[in-house]
Amino acid sequence: MTKQASTCFTRCIFGAALALLATLAQAAVGVTEIPGKDGDRVVTVFYPSSGQEAQVKRGPFAIQLAENGAPVRGNGRLVVISHGSGGSVWVHGDVAKMLAEAGFIVAGPEHAGDNYRDKDKPGPDSWKRRPQEVSRAIDAVAADARFGPLLALDKVGMYGMSAGGHTALSLAGGRWSPARLRDHCEAHLAEDFQSCVGLATRLSGGIFDGLKKTVSMWLIRSKLDDATWYSHTDPRVAAVVAGVPFAADFDTASLAAPKMPLGLVTAQKDAWLIPRFHSDPILKACAKCELVADFPTGGHGALLSPPPPKLDGLVGDMLNDPPGFDRAKEVPEVNRKIAAFFVQHLAR
Repeated sequence: MTKQASTCFTRCIFGAALALLATLAQAAVGVTEIPGKDGDRVVTVFYPSSGQEAQVKRGPFAIQLAENGAPVRGNGRLVVISHGSGGSVWVHGDVAKMLAEAGFIVAGPEHAGDNYRDKDKPGPDSWKRRPQEVSRAIDAVAADARFGPLLALDKVGMYGMSAGGHTALSLAGGRWSPARLRDHCEAHLAEDFQSCVGLATRLSGGIFDGLKKTVSMWLIRSKLDDATWYSHTDPRVAAVVAGVPFAADFDTASLAAPKMPLGLVTAQKDAWLIPRFHSDPILKACAKCELVADFPTGGHGALLSPPPPKLDGLVGDMLNDPPGFDRAKEVPEVNRKIAAFFVQHLAR
């Protein structure tokens, strides 16, 4: 098959998956929580249900779901969602619901030390644990008497955004090291300041910027001196989507030929994880990776749906939508493309 024909075939299959999603009956979507394995935090599960949907509130979020509704058989496949740093699965409630409407059971683990209730250990400490927490979330769902019998776990999907995108790239076979991040920040500190420093401070163009860079680089060198390559794969994970991933610390060669379908979602106005330093190098290295979707005018928070309300200060600048971004139109379409990717590669 020629490259042109292969591309056409892929687009046709993907289009068919989108069409299938568009014609699926709108079955109810249930939600419940199950205990994590081996001391992990709670796992939130979305699933096809025979229950009656009503408004379910979690903090500032309100979604129509059948809380603790009875599960019904869907397509027999599981997708795990890895939330971003300091977040929760609830900011991915819309895509989780769309996946469940397509027949998937969806599991969202709460990452220890890097969630909205506990922000004590973000960054590399969390990145080392997160892929293992995804594996244990699969184990937790498999062991649950309501969900285990409904699933075939030989082909599990995995979706993650931001730090969760880092988790996704790890499970796709990528290897990373803290020292590689240090080297990146030494080369591009001013250009990629927020991904190197986080929300501790920002460059303002003022007289203290030089001091901020000096202190930041001293801290980075002292904390990111570990040159060990870290990786974790799970043979059950068979398709991965990484949304606006933190990726500057990856060995791109390790993702040049992933052993499973790997898709990326990008946002061209991302000011936190600037594409040319994060998602672009992965797409350049990986000829077989799929650009599932791109937000031409979207920022880092484009994939947060529902979005956290009333964000201000630096976190607001990083996560609020840039001017001109049509959230109501673009986000549901990208969520459909993410669901279609998993239907294409996983659903029976």
